[in-house]
Amino acid sequence: KLPKRDKFGLFAKMENVCLEIMDLTIAASLEQKNNKLPSLNLARIKIEALKRFFRVAYELNIVSQKKYIEFETDLQELSKMANGWIKYLR
Repeated sequence: KLPKRDKFGLFAKMENVCLEIMDLTIAASLEQKNNKLPSLNLARIKIEALKRFFRVAYELNIVSQKKYIEFETDLQELSKMANGWIKYLR
């Protein structure tokens, strides 16, 4: 239930970033151990960008505080998992 300009603007970008993160993590999971870091580092950057996009959506009152907190909690967990995976590989 989003306005059309938000659905095809900010949320379209956020959806694309989500798909890129999923693509990068799948690629990293299928790579050899020594080739995983580039994909994971790029995924980590995309996760941080997605956090900022959600923050902007919240500050523009596009999403409610409740939804923002839910998404932010999930993104923080995702970020922790990606960082843990990177630390394991180093």
